[in-house]
Amino acid sequence: MVKFMNLNVLKMKAKLLTVVMIGCLISLSSSISLAEQGEKLAEKQAPSRFLKRKVAIARFSNETQYAKGIFYNKENDPIGKQALDILSSKLGASNKFILLERNDFSKIEQEMKIGNANFQSVGADFIVIGSVTEFGRKNIGESKVFSHAVTQIVQAAVVLRLVDVSTGQVIYSEEAKGEAETKSKTVMGLGESADYDATLSDKAISAAISKLVENVINNCTNRPWKSYFLSYDTDAIIISGGKTQGIKEGDIFTVIEKGKTVKNPQTGLNIELPGKAIGKLKVESVGGESVESEYSIVSVSEGAVDKEKLSNYYIKQD
Repeated sequence: MVKFMNLNVLKMKAKLLTVVMIGCLISLSSSISLAEQGEKLAEKQAPSRFLKRKVAIARFSNETQYAKGIFYNKENDPIGKQALDILSSKLGASNKFILLERNDFSKIEQEMKIGNANFQSVGADFIVIGSVTEFGRKNIGESKVFSHAVTQIVQAAVVLRLVDVSTGQVIYSEEAKGEAETKSKTVMGLGESADYDATLSDKAISAAISKLVENVINNCTNRPWKSYFLSYDTDAIIISGGKTQGIKEGDIFTVIEKGKTVKNPQTGLNIELPGKAIGKLKVESVGGESVESEYSIVSVSEGAVDKEKLSNYYIKQD
């Protein structure tokens, strides 16, 4: 009888163990399935690799009367140089751009005013033009019986314009104001007196530019990355852009045939209608000794490109 009971117990334990093992296998299978689904979903949701845009800071002028004495030199304006350095630093910190300075932009800027600029000669995707439109400094003092307080305040206003090189149109323009101040106080002659604080100029201009720089970044990055054909012959097919922008061997790009250009009767501006995809390119190698001379050698993997009409195409990221 005892042996019979022990046998039943062993059978029950075996069945229980089998059930537990089956449960573990089902749980493991479900976990693997969920992990695979998660990986596939992550792959679908993962953003495409970001390619850096080339941005040229054309100039940053001082349109105020501040510090414009008899010996004023427009080419060496301290306010304009401060603003240009601050903007360059903030755009560079985003790590989304290749920055190019174009201080000799006066000729193209003059052509902009008459709508006849050859923007593509700038060698950039976007051009930033800035101006300091307001700048002033003031001291506010407050005296009491036993104390004296002085507040130094600097106020600045900055205007930024962003030009799309491919169309020559201003795609963003805005003004912002910034302010910086410092305070000092003495009580019965004790305390720190306020000397002239030159750093307030930087802080006020920086505060104004900070309000605009995110909009500049968004307007640039929200537009598709573009490249153009440089050469197409029996030796190689070459497009602009290279390693510094993030292009690497094996990348696939789409060739777009430009749409028809029509004139908008309301604005008088020319508008390029949407183009159509006519093929794909595969990057075989990248080269170039500097940012401005970088290139990529490609092959046509799909479709066909008319090498006699290279100016009718542009290349975009998939």
